[in-house]
Amino acid sequence: MTEIAMPRPLQWIAALGLAAAAALTTAQAQTHPGQAQLVAEVAKETGKDPARLNALLDGAKKQQSILDAISRPAEAKPWKDYRPIFITDKRIDDGIAFYLQHRELVERIGRKYGVAPEYIVAIVGVETFYGRNTGKYKVLDALVTLGLYYPPRAAFFREQLKVLLSLPDSMLAGPPDTLTGSYAGAQGWGQFMPSSIRDFGVDEDGDGHIDLHDSLPDILGSVANYFAGHGWVTGAPVVARAQPDAAARPIEVKDSKPQWPLEQLMAWGYAPLQPMDPGLGSSLQSLQGPYGPEYWFTFQNFYVITKYNRSPLYALAVHQLAQAIADGVRERR
Repeated sequence: MTEIAMPRPLQWIAALGLAAAAALTTAQAQTHPGQAQLVAEVAKETGKDPARLNALLDGAKKQQSILDAISRPAEAKPWKDYRPIFITDKRIDDGIAFYLQHRELVERIGRKYGVAPEYIVAIVGVETFYGRNTGKYKVLDALVTLGLYYPPRAAFFREQLKVLLSLPDSMLAGPPDTLTGSYAGAQGWGQFMPSSIRDFGVDEDGDGHIDLHDSLPDILGSVANYFAGHGWVTGAPVVARAQPDAAARPIEVKDSKPQWPLEQLMAWGYAPLQPMDPGLGSSLQSLQGPYGPEYWFTFQNFYVITKYNRSPLYALAVHQLAQAIADGVRERR
């Protein structure tokens, strides 16, 4: 019998072994770096079809505009420039109108979760102007771009992409490849990242589906549940202005987590401009206002807002918008 030479590709397969060859073929075929490993993880953990997962990722595109946007966040501005972005007459008036239009729902959800309703409204006001601007980017494009092509934050965004691919259909407003949101992949009126949908999204309207785009009860209930889940204290203060004396001790804080009783900050030379419980857990923020430094005592509820967005500028903007909305609602009683 004459020996027939094996074609070189088949020799490679024989040498590598079928399993290794399959892995090589998958790696060569992947559209994005790391796609094969990601699909393997999701398929193993959820039982989802790898072909379907690959089809979703194959349809996603790296977007340079997303990489550009994440390099210039608004939180890089000083408070004097950041505040006017969110605290405007239009945003306040529309927040008051939104609250009054949906008053029964907003206040019922506030009571259920123990969260002041004006803060629930203020979040959707700051995030999406009460649902008007939920984002133009495809969520898959955003998370693929940042999770697979942006090394500085790749670990976080890859995990968000993995969660998105893992979520059941009942927890998304539509098929993953149809969802739109921010350049960071946040979606819905409250701009929830996939892990927040997983951990805090609620089916407030009871239809068996969490829809953060089109169900107002689900949207507001999920925001309130997020706050409650992170330790919102019903009826407790958020911030208070502080006045340093000439010998006040300089204080630097890494985040907004309460670190000292208020009386300790007072002993270090910072006086509250209103009566406050000296035993309150507190921290201190110094921000650059239009007329110079502003000093703020911050408390547990301020820290909870920073779990939504870690910037103290964001948290203070949410607080001030919430207070303006609450004042306007009271005037219309």
